[in-house]
Amino acid sequence: MGDGTLRLERRWTALAGTGGAYLAGANQPWTIAVDGTAVGALAPKETVEVALAPGHHTLRLGQGRHLSPERSFDVAQDEVVSFYCHGPRYGWPQLLAALVKPDLWITLRRA
Repeated sequence: MGDGTLRLERRWTALAGTGGAYLAGANQPWTIAVDGTAVGALAPKETVEVALAPGHHTLRLGQGRHLSPERSFDVAQDEVVSFYCHGPRYGWPQLLAALVKPDLWITLRRA
């Protein structure tokens, strides 16, 4: 019997290398929180795996005020559940919206 695995891939952000990268925290590691507890960090262009007990979990990424929406998922024994994420990449209207609603800053999607 084995644990399940959560795999997270942090993809490139179009704002990287621009003045917006600093604003977006694009070069900073993001904290990985599972069920409200920090379990690791995810650097730019990095993929990490976290062992989890089988069952229902929640996932959120963050760095200071910059957050992802909270995502719920189930993982079975020996199953790998994958998500990918990235910072803002669309343009100033989306960045301004994320300033008002910080959980729009980091996109987090099931792969």
